[in-house]
Amino acid sequence: MFTGIVQSVGRVARLEPRGGDVRLYVDTADLDLADVQLGDSIAVSGVCLTAVALEPRGFSADVSNETLSLTTLGRLKAGDPVNLEKALRLADRLGGHLVSGHVDGVGKVVSVTPDARSQRWVFEVPAGLARYIAAKGSICIDGTSLTVNEVAGNRFGVNLIPHTVEYTAFHARHAGDPVNIEVDVIARYVERLIGSGQPPKLDEAFLRQHGFA
Repeated sequence: MFTGIVQSVGRVARLEPRGGDVRLYVDTADLDLADVQLGDSIAVSGVCLTAVALEPRGFSADVSNETLSLTTLGRLKAGDPVNLEKALRLADRLGGHLVSGHVDGVGKVVSVTPDARSQRWVFEVPAGLARYIAAKGSICIDGTSLTVNEVAGNRFGVNLIPHTVEYTAFHARHAGDPVNIEVDVIARYVERLIGSGQPPKLDEAFLRQHGFA
């Protein structure tokens, strides 16, 4: 799990085709990897990847064809900036919201408009994801936890303060660019519970064992 609080902006060092998919090498810039071990998870622009090799200033991860086709990672090239976040520890602060690193779909930047010192960004998402997005709810875009301002159809707006623009890869994004979208996981569970038409069943054996039935 992650929080959607970007810890560093790294860069793609290279992409190496391997057996039909890709090994991604990331220069992590100032991200401290001292507490990262082989097999640990690192979010790369919102995509949870497994570190398969560690270097003094970076790591590499294998990216499957599934991930390449369903996220923006398949469009990366050497030198591209990527948002980075190490996996959440139980003792860490939850500054954003709970993020799984499992991208739900690829959206796109519709527009960027100045708003005092901040910027108003409008994004468009696939129609099937729009129902999970609510005004004042949480959304994860390229691994960044953001608050939704307004929703209209399959478009929604957010406000980016100068700090967010400067310290994430948003400073390199423009209208028309694709972005990874992960909706709030709570919205998916609520839909599942409501869609079933029935309340979740309790384990009758457990209830009998503990004297409740």
